[in-house]
Amino acid sequence: MSTHAAVATVGIKAPLGMIQIPTVKPTGEQVRVRVEWTASTPLDLHQNDGGLLVKHPQVLGDGTAGTVVETASDVKRLKVGDKVFGFTWRSQAEKAHQEYCTAEEWLFAKLPEGFTLTEAVTLPNNFVTVFHTLTTDLSVETPWPKPESYVAKHENAAILIWGGSSSVGQFAVQILRYYGYKNVLATASRKHHGRLRSLGAKAVFDYNDSDVVSLIMKEGGENGIPLVLDCIGSKFGSIAPISKIAKHGAKIAILLPVIVRDSTVTKDPEYEMDVNAAADWADGVEARGVRTHFYLEPDIMPTMLKEGIVSPQKQRIVEGATMLERAQKAMDLLRRKEARMERLVWRVSDTS
Repeated sequence: MSTHAAVATVGIKAPLGMIQIPTVKPTGEQVRVRVEWTASTPLDLHQNDGGLLVKHPQVLGDGTAGTVVETASDVKRLKVGDKVFGFTWRSQAEKAHQEYCTAEEWLFAKLPEGFTLTEAVTLPNNFVTVFHTLTTDLSVETPWPKPESYVAKHENAAILIWGGSSSVGQFAVQILRYYGYKNVLATASRKHHGRLRSLGAKAVFDYNDSDVVSLIMKEGGENGIPLVLDCIGSKFGSIAPISKIAKHGAKIAILLPVIVRDSTVTKDPEYEMDVNAAADWADGVEARGVRTHFYLEPDIMPTMLKEGIVSPQKQRIVEGATMLERAQKAMDLLRRKEARMERLVWRVSDTS
C-alpha cells in the first residue's frame, strides 16, 4: 500500500511531527480527496498540549478542503476533479492534516461557484457545531429547508451567545437571524461589536466590563435569558458569569472541554468535562456539555454559503516552507491566542 505525509502529535506539548500513513483506497460510497487547505482549531491545541482524548501519535484536523482524486463504485454525487469542503473526523483516514483523506461522500459539500477553498474551509466544524448545539442541546428548531412562512415559536426570547466573535459564535448569530430570532445577545471585546451587530446581534456586551452580568440581566428583562450558548468554555472567564445570569428554567450549552487553565508557553492546560460541577448553578438550570463531532446533511452548508445566509470568516493565511512548518506556526498562534475573529488557514498538500 502506498503512503503519504501527515502532521501528528508526538507527545504532550511537544513540537508536531511528520509521519507516513497508508493512503486508503475508497470503497463503497467513499471518495479520496487531496487535502489542499485546512483551518486549525482550539481542539488541535487541546489535543497537542493537553493530550485531550488522544493517543500519540495522532493525526490532527477535521476541517478539509480540496479536490476529489478518486471515487468508489457507489459514489453518486461527487466525481474526480470536484472541489469540495467538509467536516471529517472519525478515523485517521479522514483527518485533515494529511496529504490525502478518504471518507464517505456525504461528509463533503461541493464548493459553490464564486467561493475559494480558503473561504470555504472556515465553515465545516464550527457550522456543524452550531446546528447540532441549537437543535440537540438548546431545543431550538432549525427546519431545513425552511418553509417560506416559517415563524420561530419563541422569536423574541433572549438568546445569549457568550464569545460572539469566536468562529462558532459568528455562525450562531447568523443562523439564528436566518431562522427569525430577533433578540440575540452576544459578548465580545468592544472592537468586534459593530461586526456582530451586522451579523444579526441585537445587543453586544464587552465581557471585560465589571458590570457585564448586570447589563446582560437588565437586557433580558423580566423573562431573563432562557438560552445560552457558551462558545468559550472557560471555567472562570465565561461559565462563572453565565452561572450568575442563568435562572430557573434556563438551558445552557457549553463547548467542551471546560478550560480550567489555558495552555501557554510556560504553563500546561487543565481541563474538566463535567459542566454541572464547573459552577454553582441555580436550581432548575440545565447545563449541558457540547460535543461537536456530528454529521450534517451535506446540502445545508453550501446552500447557506451560496445564498449569503452565512459568510466565510476572515482568513489569516499561515505561511511556511513545508506542511509541518505551517501546522506548527498555526499551533503556536493558537497557544498565544493571536487569532481574533479570524481563522488560521494553511495549505496542507504541497502537490497540485
